[in-house]
Parts: sequence; C-alpha cells; structure tokens
Amino acid sequence: MRLERIEHVQLAMPSGEEDAARGFYADALGMTEVRKPLNLAKRGGCWFEAGRVRVHLGVETDFRPAKKAHPAFVVDELESFRARLNAAGFACEDDEPIDGFYRTYVSDPFGNRIELMEVAGRR
Repeated sequence: MRLERIEHVQLAMPSGEEDAARGFYADALGMTEVRKPLNLAKRGGCWFEAGRVRVHLGVETDFRPAKKAHPAFVVDELESFRARLNAAGFACEDDEPIDGFYRTYVSDPFGNRIELMEVAGRR
C-alpha cells in the first residue's frame, strides 16, 4: 500500500470570481481551463491544468485566502514566468534558494499563495 501522486490541488475562491481566476491561471500562468463535471459545475469555481499539474478552484462561502499553505509548482524558465506575472500585475516575491531550487512566490487574485520553483542549474 502506498501513495502514488497528487491528482490535483484544491484552492478556494470567492463566489462569482471565475473570470479573475481565468486571468491568473489561464492567461498569466498559461494553464488550460477544463470543463468541470456537470454535477459539480453548478457549485461555481473552475478547473485548470498544464501537463500533469491540476488546480481546482472551488467557491467557499466564507472565503479566506491561503496565505501560508500553498502549492509549489516546478517550472522551467522561472525568470520568464516572473516577468509575465509581473507584467500582468501579479507581483512576485523571490525567496532564498533551497535544496537545489530557485523560488518565487506570487498570490493569485484572491490572495492564495503560489510558489514557483526552478531546478537550480537549468539557467
């Protein structure tokens, strides 16, 4: 018996803010929006994926952003991601490299913290 992988990461968002989610996850991060199953679509929110990375945004009535807890996505060309996010109005905050990774943090439009990591030595 073993855990195999994370299928998706669920983050919360306020009701009615799907367009803001698309602006960040699709436009700024370059993810593709995927259709939610019909039985879940009525709840609001939206789902995104890029390769094996999947993010589900679900509406939370008493929404509070995840400011400490966060997903960490490994990316290539961290500098390009940082430039694209900054140009789109999403400020990135660099952190010290750890365990062979360069890192930056960004908040989605709702204040959820997202970490982007690049393997050191790829530059």
